[in-house]
Amino acid sequence: MQISSGTLVYRWRNGALEVLIVKPGGFAAKYGWSIPKGLVEPGEDLEAAARRETREETGVDPDQLTPLGHVDYTKSKKRIHCFFGPAPAQEPKSEPDFEVAEARFVPLADARRLLHPDQRAFVDMLAARVGQKP
Repeated sequence: MQISSGTLVYRWRNGALEVLIVKPGGFAAKYGWSIPKGLVEPGEDLEAAARRETREETGVDPDQLTPLGHVDYTKSKKRIHCFFGPAPAQEPKSEPDFEVAEARFVPLADARRLLHPDQRAFVDMLAARVGQKP
């Protein structure tokens, strides 16, 4: 089983909870929006991988992160671990590259609609942790 790790970094904007998600570029674009995530490298712990991938894909360097949970993809048998935490003040990078076509903050309801179906559980997990309806 492949192991990936990523983040659901959030912020409050005009009284609404927003999360940072990415639209993959290249071949992976067909899968739609995702949390910033990637494969865990040998010898790397899950949180370090989540931080690295978030920084690489969005340009955002997360502050404090807390384990949120994991999901198992139904088709590919990949396990995705997710960490959550408040977003720092910086905005995501705006220059697309091959790996990420776009990174942006979206309201929680939009994230639930846009994210890969197997990742939507992360939105519900986050909402339960911060006391917000998905």
